[in-house]
Amino acid sequence: ADVVACARYFEFYGEAADKLGSETIPFQNGYTVLTKREPHGVTAHIVPWNYPMQIAGRSVAAALATGNACVVKPAEDASLTTLYLGRLAIEAGFPAGVVNVVTGYGKEAGAALATHVDIDHISFTGSNATGSFIQEAAARRTIPVTLELGGKSPQIVLSDADLDRAAPFLVRAIIQNSGQTCSAGSRIIVEDAIYDEVVRRISAGFQALRIGPASADLDLGPLINLKQRTLVETKVQEAITDGVKVLARTSLPNDLPAGGYYSAPIVFGEVPVDHPIAQQEVFGPVLSVIRVRDMDEALAAANATQYGLVAGVWTGDGSKALRLANGLHAGQVFVNDYGAAGGVELPFGGVKRSGHGREKGLEAMKGLTTVKTIAIRHG
Repeated sequence: ADVVACARYFEFYGEAADKLGSETIPFQNGYTVLTKREPHGVTAHIVPWNYPMQIAGRSVAAALATGNACVVKPAEDASLTTLYLGRLAIEAGFPAGVVNVVTGYGKEAGAALATHVDIDHISFTGSNATGSFIQEAAARRTIPVTLELGGKSPQIVLSDADLDRAAPFLVRAIIQNSGQTCSAGSRIIVEDAIYDEVVRRISAGFQALRIGPASADLDLGPLINLKQRTLVETKVQEAITDGVKVLARTSLPNDLPAGGYYSAPIVFGEVPVDHPIAQQEVFGPVLSVIRVRDMDEALAAANATQYGLVAGVWTGDGSKALRLANGLHAGQVFVNDYGAAGGVELPFGGVKRSGHGREKGLEAMKGLTTVKTIAIRHG
């Protein structure tokens, strides 16, 4: 899936390279005024480990299509695919120096790239702490940045929702990539009238999950490394210690390969809106279900985090859907759907502490260019 998505980005931006046009602006008599989009120059791309190919693809392909030269720093836990993309760029005929891959630890190679005097724009996907460092480094040189810093994305389920359609999405949105997804639907906010039925369906979905190595191509596999598994299990244990109700927990098979960093998917119910398990990004297969009385309380609960990346709304009422979509603090809102199969064409990014700037779609190309205004007096 990561390979296919990466290819789709290069196909999309290859076709879009000549579609970002200029504008002619009405002005005073005797003037013709037009705008021209120009590349920043050299763009830096610091890529995370969770989707190493498609995040590199969505960032680099857009930058290349707008005329920039790129320096890519993959995550130290997932460097090989980005190095292979670099080799493919050479084989495809890119001129020397247009696509560059630099590996290394974030504190060394990443920091050097973020502070380099010849970098004109930085795209970063990762943690808030690192994103803040990159933004500070960019501010010292007054260059623009695009930051995607994670989320705690809600899905609101109203009492008139089609649960046959919604339930599979509610499960898949948190277990995809073992929950290691910035836009994972990690909070389900449910109206009281259907809470028990939604919980029953989600719990049944979790009980049926198949867990195993990547070669088996099951529902989910291990986490990336020991550090991530420890982080996930620590947050889960803290919630259990605090008395948050466990609704379901998938059993790990006895025949899992030794040394795999597996974490049992878990569903918490009756989760207080302000509890850390409902506020902090866990980045694992951990789902919080929150009970609310009505739509207004659902909207307030959905917005009650520091994040604002993606949100979902499940309802059969069009006016309610639009009201919630307009009121949600998120960069993307899906109604009676979630994720839209990656949505290469759909602008993606966050508000609040989920970051700023947009990737994907034509909107990404705007952020990877500057606008020059040319005013010609001829009368």
